[in-house]
Amino acid sequence: MPARITTLKELATQLDLSITTVSRALAGHQQIALKTRERVAEAARQAGYVPNTAARTLVSGRSGFVGMVLPIRAPNLVDSFLGEFVTGLGEGLVSHGTDLILAAVAQGQSELSVLRHVVESGRADGVVVTRIAEVDERLAYLRERNFPFVAHGRLLDTDFAYNWLDTDGAHAFGEAFDMLYDLGHRHFGLVTISEPMTFRHLRQDGLAAAITRRGDPSVRLDVATAPRFDRGARIQAINRLLHAAKRPTAIVALFDELALSVMEEAARAGLTIPRDLSVIGFDNIAASAYAPPGLTTFDASIRQCAREIGEMLLTVIGERPAAPLTRLVRPTFVSRASHGPAPTGKN
Repeated sequence: MPARITTLKELATQLDLSITTVSRALAGHQQIALKTRERVAEAARQAGYVPNTAARTLVSGRSGFVGMVLPIRAPNLVDSFLGEFVTGLGEGLVSHGTDLILAAVAQGQSELSVLRHVVESGRADGVVVTRIAEVDERLAYLRERNFPFVAHGRLLDTDFAYNWLDTDGAHAFGEAFDMLYDLGHRHFGLVTISEPMTFRHLRQDGLAAAITRRGDPSVRLDVATAPRFDRGARIQAINRLLHAAKRPTAIVALFDELALSVMEEAARAGLTIPRDLSVIGFDNIAASAYAPPGLTTFDASIRQCAREIGEMLLTVIGERPAAPLTRLVRPTFVSRASHGPAPTGKN
C-alpha cells in the first residue's frame, strides 16, 4: 500500500508537476487542462491526500466555499422549496470541487448582517441569494462590494444589472387562467402573501394581464392575502374565500404550500375537488403529487435551477464576465386531478 501523502509538495513531486499546477487542478481551475485535473484528483484520492484549506486559500486567494444565508423559521414550519433548492445547489457545486456553507440567521436577526459577515470574513468566494424582494438591500450591498453572487429571482428595477436565474411565473399564471377560463370558470380566487416579494408581483401581474386580454366583464377575482409564515392568518384568509356567500369556483395559489392548504380547508368545508372547486399551485413540490386528489401545478424545476445557479456562480467567480449572466426558465404545466370544468350554475 503506498505511503499516505500529507502535503501538496509531496503530491506535486509524485506527479512531476509544479505545486501551483497541482493546487489549481485540485481547486478545479478551468485554466488547467481537464486531463491534468483528472490525473491530479485521482492521484490525490489514491494517496489519501486532503487539501489544507488554509494553505489553499493562501496559494489561490480562494476559500473553495460558496455561501448561502439561511433564515431560521418557527419550528413547526416546513419549507419544501428550500430543501430542494439546497440539495440542487450542493450538487452543482460539489461536482466542481466547491463546498457549500450555510450561514443561519436567528429569528429577529438581520439577514443583511449575517450576509456581511460571510462576505467580509473571507469564508466564501461567492454567495447565492434567494427569495428576492421587490427592493432588496442584500443585492445592493453585494453589488457595491463587487462580490460574486447569483440571485434566484429578479428585482422590479430592470436597470439594476446583476446575475440571476428565475422562473417565468407570469407566463404560468396567465396559462392557468386561460385553461380555467376555457373550462367555463368565471369566478376566480387568488391566494397570495403580503410580503413584497418580486415573484408575488410577477405572478399576480401575469394573472391580471390574462384577465385583461379576455376583456370579459363577467370575470371576477377575489384575493386572499396573509403573511407567508403565519399559518393561522393563512387559514383564516382561505376560509373567507371558501365560506363567502358567492365563493370562487377556481382558486390559483401563489405556490404549492398555499394550494395544499386550500385543498385541506376545502375538504373540511365539505367541498369536493374538482367537482366543487378547482385548485392550481406552482412549484411542483413532492407533496403536490400525493395530496388527494393530486394537485395540478407548474414544475419550477427547483433542484435543477439551483444546480444551474451553482454553476453560474462558479463562472462568475472564475471568469468575472463583463456582462451579467441571466436566465429565465419556463415552468412546465403538470396536469393532475385538482382542476376541472366549472360547476353548473355556480359562476
